[in-house]
Amino acid sequence: MKILVLNGSPRRNGTVASLLKSVTESLSAEHDIEWIDVCSLDMKFCTACMACREKERCILPEDDAHIVGKKIQDADALVIGTPTHWGNMSAPLKLLFDRNVSVFMGESPKGMPEPRQKGKRAVVVTACTTPWPFNFIFPESRGALRAVREVLHYGGYKIVGKITKPGTKKSNEISPSLAGKAKRLGKKLIQR
Repeated sequence: MKILVLNGSPRRNGTVASLLKSVTESLSAEHDIEWIDVCSLDMKFCTACMACREKERCILPEDDAHIVGKKIQDADALVIGTPTHWGNMSAPLKLLFDRNVSVFMGESPKGMPEPRQKGKRAVVVTACTTPWPFNFIFPESRGALRAVREVLHYGGYKIVGKITKPGTKKSNEISPSLAGKAKRLGKKLIQR
């Protein structure tokens, strides 16, 4: 099974990265796991030209967004992590998704969205400086999860679980229970 890990955090060894590693460390060596630090990709901004809808591919000059888009197509499952930025996913992760609309969804002849990754699985990881329960009362973590879920929904993914680590301003330590949940979700990701 090919599993693609998209780390949307600029901190390669931060809380989000630690949680992503916890999800994947429970997987056996028989699985092909590829890790991408999204914040280090060289991508041009989406121009909202909408040509990708007709061409089924972003028409901007070839860059890392095209390369990762192909990897998303080829992967059997995604593990996506993002810090919470203003109640949303990180800007580089959003840019990657914006540039790969045609990877996630197409359009029917009547203009209705059609998923292009139907049946694939995903796990979503977020971290937020806002402490519990305010990270959900105010739409911080909830907003970031919603934004990533929206992309995955239109792609046809089944989200097998999500992990949220609130209050990282005071402590970025991953509790044993949260690490355990991450490992269980990793195993659930590969179950058929």
